[in-house]
Amino acid sequence: MNTAEPRAVLDASALVAVLWEEPGAGKVEPLLACAAISSVNWAEVLQRYRAVEVATTGKRESVEGLGVRIEAFTGEDADVVAVLWAPTRQVGLSLADRACLALAMRLKAPAYTADRAWGGVDVGANVVLIR
Repeated sequence: MNTAEPRAVLDASALVAVLWEEPGAGKVEPLLACAAISSVNWAEVLQRYRAVEVATTGKRESVEGLGVRIEAFTGEDADVVAVLWAPTRQVGLSLADRACLALAMRLKAPAYTADRAWGGVDVGANVVLIR
């Protein structure tokens, strides 16, 4: 498991890009050993596997084996997610999107995503679009 302070925070879309070999994966792969993902976004990754009827047994161990740290969603993160609702609702960011941003803000690390809507958001987190 990664014990170093994460230097990147992954949205579910960024991690899925790597796991499913989608466009943008090349921008994320070098970050895996120093990356974190919110437990909220991790649930989203697992949901995507379930949506295509792929078993999720062992997925956590596989992802942690790549160096990605799954971070607990905290009460403080919940406070930030609520504050981010108003400035992000015009572009349609979900609760999970805001959870990723909250973690990025807490860890003072850039948030990586494939969701282009994030490009129009300025909430104090550095956002990196992977495609």
